[in-house]
Amino acid sequence: MLLFWDARVQIEHSPRAACSEDHNPEARAGKNRTRLGPAEGGPAPGASVPSDAGSIMQVMSASDSIVTHEPAIPKAVVLLSGGLDSATALAIAQSEAYEPYAISFRYGQRHAVELDAARAVAEAAGVARHVVVEIDLRVFGGSALTSDIAVPKHDSASELTQDIPITYVPARNTIFLAYALAYAEVLEANDIVIGVNALDYSGYPDCRPEYIRAFEAMAKLATKRGVEGNALSIHTPLIDLTKGETVRRGLALGVDYSLTRSCYDPAPTGEACGHCDSCLLRLRAFAENGLTDPAPYQTGARAV
Repeated sequence: MLLFWDARVQIEHSPRAACSEDHNPEARAGKNRTRLGPAEGGPAPGASVPSDAGSIMQVMSASDSIVTHEPAIPKAVVLLSGGLDSATALAIAQSEAYEPYAISFRYGQRHAVELDAARAVAEAAGVARHVVVEIDLRVFGGSALTSDIAVPKHDSASELTQDIPITYVPARNTIFLAYALAYAEVLEANDIVIGVNALDYSGYPDCRPEYIRAFEAMAKLATKRGVEGNALSIHTPLIDLTKGETVRRGLALGVDYSLTRSCYDPAPTGEACGHCDSCLLRLRAFAENGLTDPAPYQTGARAV
């Protein structure tokens, strides 16, 4: 299977990567300047210098010789679908001082609405770089998201079960994490962030903590950086949160959820259906916080 890099990949450098000296000529000029002068206890200005000291004597203060450097900001590859969870995970990564490199996928899903949302979220967050990877899981099918199978609809979130639904895409997170792992190795990053959730997760097996830990252990064995002692960490900041708690955390971090999209089966114009598993969980999450979901929905489609 071939990997194609999207010609429209967005690249935006993080403001944090710019040093303050770039905007301060005096700081730039003096950044590495070594000041020469009398040390404590040394000869005063204008004092005679013994002949055996040579014709020139420079005395440097110990404190003047110290050059400080800001610590490098750690890089993290963040899986960004354009949905509620991944946007929140990105915000958490930034709040914990990671420099985010976002990765999204055009994998043959039913629509491109989430990808458009991913681009908007990445731009608003000012990520260091956003790449969109093209793969086509329609060659396998097996999911309502990658084939002609109808997306199940419900009238209420209470109708959802923990059975694995037909919207599960076989091995999708394994495939996505494998790409993220390769990207992290190229970036020399030791951290991957993914917004999986083990509570409100529609029964997906690749959203469970044991799966994440197993992939993390595999990554340490399967990469050059891993065997050289650079252990990779997969961060799952939402793993123990309900959708409602996720929304609350994101709002506290300033996430603009109006940019995000989660629907499995939106209208051609982008409005959410309001009745698929993803819509129902999302609507309930905002309702639990006394809020209305800011994403657009089809008329009369806001079931809870």
